[in-house]
Amino acid sequence: MEGKIQDTIAGIRWGEWSLIALFISVLSGLLVAFQYDPATPLYSTGAIDLLVPFGDSFRALHFYSSQLFFLFSIIHLWAIFDRTESYSRGQWIRLTSTLPVALLLLFTGYVLRADSTGSSAGLIAENIITSIPLTGNILNDLFFSVSDDGMKRVYINHIVGFEVLWGLLAWEHLRKYRTSFSQHPFLTAAILLFCLLPAAPFEAEKLGVFHINGPWFFLGLQELLRFLPSLIAGVLFPSTLLLALFLLQKRNRYYTFIRNFIFGWLIIYAFLSAIALCR
Repeated sequence: MEGKIQDTIAGIRWGEWSLIALFISVLSGLLVAFQYDPATPLYSTGAIDLLVPFGDSFRALHFYSSQLFFLFSIIHLWAIFDRTESYSRGQWIRLTSTLPVALLLLFTGYVLRADSTGSSAGLIAENIITSIPLTGNILNDLFFSVSDDGMKRVYINHIVGFEVLWGLLAWEHLRKYRTSFSQHPFLTAAILLFCLLPAAPFEAEKLGVFHINGPWFFLGLQELLRFLPSLIAGVLFPSTLLLALFLLQKRNRYYTFIRNFIFGWLIIYAFLSAIALCR
C-alpha cells in the first residue's frame, strides 16, 4: 500500500513538472511565433536568433522546455505504468494518445526550422505518410504538405492544430490537478537559467554531407527506414507500440504479455537509435 502511495506521489510530481515545462514552452512559443514567417522559414529562424532582441534566448527557451515537457510526460507515464486499473479504457486511450500528439508537436517544431535537419525531416515525414494506402495523400495534405505549401500547413498545425488536439485529449485528466510556477520555483528557475546557456539547434546546409541525423526521438525510425519500406518502418512499426499502450490495462489477462512487448519494443528502438547516432 505504501509503495502504491509513493508511486502515485511520484507520478503526480512528474506530471506537474511536465505541465510547468509546457507552460514555459507555450509562453515562449507565442513570442517566437510572432517573429516567425512560414513564407521564409530558414531566413526567419536565422533572423530570430540574430536580429530580434533576445530572440535566440526565447527560441532556446521554447526548444528546451518543449523537450523537457515530452521527457517529463514519458516519465510520468512510466511512474503510473502499473496503475492502469485506475483508469477506464476510454480514459487510458485518451491519455496515451497525448504522447504521439506531443511527439508531432515536437517534430513539427524541428521541421519549421527549415535547416538541414528540418528540411530532411519534413521530406521523410511526407514520404512516410503518403505510403499509407488510400488515406496517405489526404493525411499529408492535412498535416504537412511541405512540397506543395512549404511550412504554412506545418506552422498552423504546430501552433494551433496539435496543441488543441492535445488539450482535448488531456483535458479530463488535467482538470483534476492544479499547479503553478509558484509551486515549483526551483524547477522554473532551472529551466529559465539553463536556456540562457546553450543555443537552440540551427544547422545550415553543408555541401558534401550525405547523412543527416534527424531529431533524437526520430533516430530509431530513421535507421529502420534504411532497411524496410516506409509503410512498415514508419507506420506499422510505431503503430504496434501505440496499440500495445492502448491495450495495456491490469484487468486484462494479456497485461504481462503486452507489458513485456512494450519493454522489448523500447529496447529495440533504443538499439536502433544508438546505431543511427554512431553513423
